Amino acid sequence: MMRVGLAMLQGARHEHEEAILSIAKEFQQNIEVVHLRRAEDLDASIHGLVLPGGESTTMRIASRSEGLLDSIYAWMETYPNRPVLGTCAGAILLAMPSDGRQPFIQAKISRNAWGRQRQSFEAPIDVTLNRVEMQGASIERKPDVFGHTPLVVGDVDARIGDDAFPGVFIRAPRFDSDGITCEVIARFGDEIVGVRDGSKCAVTFHPELTNDRRFHAWLLNEITALSPTD
Repeated sequence: MMRVGLAMLQGARHEHEEAILSIAKEFQQNIEVVHLRRAEDLDASIHGLVLPGGESTTMRIASRSEGLLDSIYAWMETYPNRPVLGTCAGAILLAMPSDGRQPFIQAKISRNAWGRQRQSFEAPIDVTLNRVEMQGASIERKPDVFGHTPLVVGDVDARIGDDAFPGVFIRAPRFDSDGITCEVIARFGDEIVGVRDGSKCAVTFHPELTNDRRFHAWLLNEITALSPTD
């Protein structure tokens, strides 16, 4: 069984979980999504991670009492080949880790560079990852112990069209095109909005708020390709 750790710090965590479970059902893969709330929730049995969006400073502060973010960084250093998907604030945590650690992606990034909440927007973006044709696999939306039910998403997909990826940008950070030495995998016009550095993928938008599952499919495919020693 694949075990995917989901950092429960902030942001659209449950939407990420639904995306992972739905693409796993499409691929007929056995997946367990592990909610990471404290340091001891993360161990060698986790095969990949998702760092969701939110507010990066708040996420750093919120994780201190349980040591979660430090354990996430330590896990990434211990298992450098295991994949991590960072979205929005998650991309910031990969590019600007704390306590003097080296960046996990070779890309400079600026917080909230697109503006305030009212400057949030949706737009078609070009993505180099292969599109995943979903055959209708879905999972039942059930509230968790805190009463949170994943949002129903999909309208943005129809507005964007079939060819491009439906980009949802919410108080988004911004990559510095002059500070990127890793692979560019997503663009909004001339703007770089997604990069991949080995086993780490960072995007400044929210793929979990659409029905396009190609980034979550990337995560599962990367886990599948791991060797027994990774």
